[in-house]
Amino acid sequence: MVVPEIIYSLATNTCPRCHKGKVFESNNPYNYKNGLKMKEQCSCCKLKYEREPGFFFGAMYVSYALTSGLFIVFYLLDSLWLHFETWLLLTLIITSIIVLFPVNFRFGRLIWMNFFTRFNKELYKQF
Repeated sequence: MVVPEIIYSLATNTCPRCHKGKVFESNNPYNYKNGLKMKEQCSCCKLKYEREPGFFFGAMYVSYALTSGLFIVFYLLDSLWLHFETWLLLTLIITSIIVLFPVNFRFGRLIWMNFFTRFNKELYKQF
């Protein structure tokens, strides 16, 4: 039952261990003031989010995979059904990558944290 727990943590912006405390300061990724700002640790279970300096370097690879997946979806849609001009397809891809950057950034970090931290049902019941 790991995948539903990861999906829940991603959808609700919650700690991967207790699913209670928030990971990012704001639930809105497009909040310019603190939409991409992370908390130091979980407010409930005290899990330190950045385990070591450079821990989220690996999240860049997850973010890259998400962006590549978006590119593949656009390419398949274009080659199978839409048949856009090349310049229009590139404009759509680049625009969507820029617009979805905050969401991609947050999902990359949340997925990366979920790789290394398991959900603890006892902590969920405790809080």
